Amino acid sequence: MSQKEFQRVKVIENAAGGRLSVGEASRLLQLSERQVQRLKRRYRPDSLGWVQHGNRGRPMPWALPVPQRQLILNLARSKYQGFNDSHLAEKLRAEENLCVSRETVRRILRSAKLASPQKRRPRKYRSRRPARPRFGMMALTDASRHDWLEGRGPTLTLLGFQDDATGQILAAHFQLEAENTLGYLRALHAMITTHGIPLSLYRDRHSIFQRNDPHWTLAEQLAGKQSPTQLGRALEELGIQQIPAYSPQAKGRIERAWRTCQDRLVSELRLARATTLPEANTVLARFCADYNQRFARPPADAARDFRSLPRRFDLARCLSLHYRRVVAADHTVTLGANSIALPPLPGHRGYAGETVELAHHLDGNLHVYRGDQLLLTLPLPLEEHADRRPKLLTSAQKRKRPMPRIYNLSGRPALAAVT
Repeated sequence: MSQKEFQRVKVIENAAGGRLSVGEASRLLQLSERQVQRLKRRYRPDSLGWVQHGNRGRPMPWALPVPQRQLILNLARSKYQGFNDSHLAEKLRAEENLCVSRETVRRILRSAKLASPQKRRPRKYRSRRPARPRFGMMALTDASRHDWLEGRGPTLTLLGFQDDATGQILAAHFQLEAENTLGYLRALHAMITTHGIPLSLYRDRHSIFQRNDPHWTLAEQLAGKQSPTQLGRALEELGIQQIPAYSPQAKGRIERAWRTCQDRLVSELRLARATTLPEANTVLARFCADYNQRFARPPADAARDFRSLPRRFDLARCLSLHYRRVVAADHTVTLGANSIALPPLPGHRGYAGETVELAHHLDGNLHVYRGDQLLLTLPLPLEEHADRRPKLLTSAQKRKRPMPRIYNLSGRPALAAVT
């Protein structure tokens, strides 16, 4: 018997014995006088059944039948193993035609000792950065190396872009390689061709985006800054402002999106029995469309900040790997282990000793430019070649290494040092 029922028994017992009036009993029980009169008529001094509700012990008319509850448990243990509560409720509604709420699924699973795959940790206080108001004002980017196929295939890397204002996934793809420049260039190409050029990019301080090595060439010393990376150069040419994040929590929005993918996308890949990279990317395309429909929110401002490509802008040349080479005396240039012979200029004029630009496009074709003049196009396996820079020094070597100096045009060291 509950405390409420015990109080009701004592008050009605005194009211039936004439020790309390009906008005006093109604005030003590916070019931109407008519309800107190009904309880007095039901009162039995030799029994307590009169105080209990008539539905006690009866199944609720809206409760799920036992076979249906068992079916949900069987599906959660077999076909939809590893799905979280919300995802499982959605799949039961869409695939199995079982319209049950997320809370009902949670109660059924917890009563059967089936825990959620999501681990709940206590929240830490962090000040949240307000989202940008317009679509395309800021894009977030990150990569996640994870066992997406759960041992059924190779380990993959998920790489993509997310809009800050809406939370929409702008572009994403799986690749076999770890986080690299080519993957970001491909994702950037997909985002620009689909939506346009964003105003800014919020990214981490990976060496793919920025130079983190201490090496300075003479030209960089004279310019006062290090030359950008391949991806950094492409972002500068596109006019995209780069904003580096100084902690994973700073770009928490895309980190939470990747966490959702590591939960829901892994389950979708398991459900589709994906084992290869093409199959994983097919499931990813469907998942991104569904993710944007479910979780994307409208921006605070309806205006769009995605910019269109300028006229006569060569996007393929911009989103390629660029190398500068000096033409040898026999009119050849080298790229890795490849020696490439260049054709003569009109009139069989030579250009040995000049600097040319090699642009290795994402389609696997190498283009050689002399200024804006295209000299040669040939197919070549796409591979990122490291710049000719010294190896990174250890901490002890850095302490012994003198600071680089700025040299003037006469070759004499200047007074100022690069810090």
